[in-house]
Amino acid sequence: MLIRLFLILIAIMFLAFGLWSISDPLAMTSRLDVDVSGPNALFEMRGIFGGVSLGAAMLTAAGAINPPRFERPALFFLLVYMGGYTLARFVSLILGDAPTSSGWTFASFEVVSFILACIALKARSNHAA
Repeated sequence: MLIRLFLILIAIMFLAFGLWSISDPLAMTSRLDVDVSGPNALFEMRGIFGGVSLGAAMLTAAGAINPPRFERPALFFLLVYMGGYTLARFVSLILGDAPTSSGWTFASFEVVSFILACIALKARSNHAA
């Protein structure tokens, strides 16, 4: 039940972020202290932040709604996706980048999500065995 709750909460967060990113990508990136420019800026922000987040929302929601079929793939996706972000943030810090508070907020969400996905996947594997 805790895994389903985790997936529902993650799905809601991805849905909200994805809708915000598609509907107003400049406000979203501005809130993150990221300046976006160029002819493809909005196109890319909507696709990368909006589209990927909405896809993640659908997969994590499917994991919560239909655990036998989609829970493991949803958790594995979160492990890989958030793990990639966690690794990149760690490398960024090693290279001397200095994020703002909004950067730390997103990095914290990614690290916590990665850790919880690892724990949930392990618990699911132990329960299935």
